[in-house]
Formats: sequence, structure tokens, C-alpha cells
Amino acid sequence: MGAVFVPQLPPERLKSVAQAADEAGLDELWLWEDCFLESGITTAVAALAWTQRLTVGVGLLPVPLRNVAITAMELATVHRLFPGRARIAVGHGVQDWMGQVGARAESPLTLLREHLTALRSLLSGRRVTSSGRYVKLDGVALDWPPPRMPELLSGATGDHTLRLAGELADGTILTGGSTVAQVRRARGLIDEGRARAGRTDPHRIVVYLHCATGPDAASRMEAERVRWGYDTMDGHGVAGGAEAVAEAVRAWAAAGADTVVLQPTPDDPDPEGFMAFAAQEVTPLVHD
Repeated sequence: MGAVFVPQLPPERLKSVAQAADEAGLDELWLWEDCFLESGITTAVAALAWTQRLTVGVGLLPVPLRNVAITAMELATVHRLFPGRARIAVGHGVQDWMGQVGARAESPLTLLREHLTALRSLLSGRRVTSSGRYVKLDGVALDWPPPRMPELLSGATGDHTLRLAGELADGTILTGGSTVAQVRRARGLIDEGRARAGRTDPHRIVVYLHCATGPDAASRMEAERVRWGYDTMDGHGVAGGAEAVAEAVRAWAAAGADTVVLQPTPDDPDPEGFMAFAAQEVTPLVHD
């Protein structure tokens, strides 16, 4: 179980929300590197430093914005500073945003394949030379690789990217609003990629679930429906108390999600309280 610190909140709010999640016993706090709001690595390191036991995820770092050597350096540093407490994903990013900054790739799939391949090699401590279409390295090796290869996560939505995630990543992040049927289908496509690569190791799926609680939950969720362009919120999220949310989490887990991350509305009146709600009211019901 996890919850999102949505980047529509100002960065200075992160400390109190992260500490509230840590003190409440939440398993995971997830952050986004959405353009042009807040950076992923900076916020992750701050949240990790401000807390004691909380796992902090970043979903995700857009690869068109990042040289793979920088990505590897940042991930290696985070995993050495906070062993076992970070879950950081890479992915295509939103193509319109990538276009805004002049970083849109002609073949996002090729870029992600090259980035994931080089990133795994660098984090494994190997010296890498690559002359791909996008990733070009000449004898690059990290001086401070992590002691153990960390979990390498990829975001994915399309069929080809889901298969690629199964082939090259250790876990996949699915976007908020993914339905139970979409999670089930994604699991099948990921498994196709895993089979193609001969992989038998675990592959964890993380999915964000729109969630609102409190007396105005229904109206705030309706605003989310409009914002994201859904015909209905049925199947895309849940509004209500702990029992209703726990039931929804169990449904998404049964479809193949290993981690369900509750995504509050940007106008949630009590982000710190939402963390406690997820940890202390919903999680015990899920695990019963």
C-alpha cells in the first residue's frame, strides 16, 4: 500500500506529508516528476532524509530529459545513501511535454530500450560502451555503484512498452485510472516480454488508484473525472470510507497489482490526514 504526494502541492508541503506518512506507518510514499512542477530525485532525497523507515518511490523520471549516465549516478547515490528505501522508475514521459522542451524522440520505444539496457549495466558496476541511436557511451563506469543491483522500474502504457518492461525491467508502473481489466491485460503483456527474455524472477506491478475520502469525496472525485476525461469514475477510482477503498484495493490486487498507491485529489483538504487514512484505516482492512 502506498499514497501519492501529488505535485500540485507546493514543495514546502512535502516535509509534513512525508513525516505524517512515516509516523502513520504507511508502506510507500510516491512522488511524480511531472512537467513543470517538481523534480523527482530532489524531492525523493528530501523525503528520505526527513523520514526513518518510509519507502519513497518516484514514478517516473522521463528518459528524454536525462542522459543515462546522470540517471545512473543519481540512482546509485540514492540507493547508497538510503539502502532499500527507494523505488525509482524511468519511462517515456508525456510526449507533449517532451516536445515543449525540445526533447521529443522520434522513437520513444528505442530510446527507452537503450536507456534501460545501459542503466542496468551501469548500476551493476560494469563499464559501458554504447553507440545506439540515442544512448552513446564511451567506456563509462560508475565509481560508486550501489552494493547490490537495485530494483529497476519502468512506466508503461502501450502494448509494446509493456512487453519491453517485462523484458528489461524488474517492475512496471501503470498510470492512475487503469481499470481492473487493464491491469489484468497489462500483466499478460508484461509476461509475454518476460517469456521472450527468458526471465523467471519476480516482476512487481505498481498501479495508482484515484481516491477521495471525507464528506466532499464524491464532488472532488467528479472533478477528477472531468479533469482526466473519463466517461465515469466507476472502474477508475474510489470515493468513500476505509471499507470502500479497501474493497477497491483488493480488486486491483486480484487483477495483478502488487502495490496499489492511492492517488488523492489535488484539492484534498488534509494531505497529512490522507496518509494516516491510507496507513491506519485502509491498510489493515486490505491485509485482513
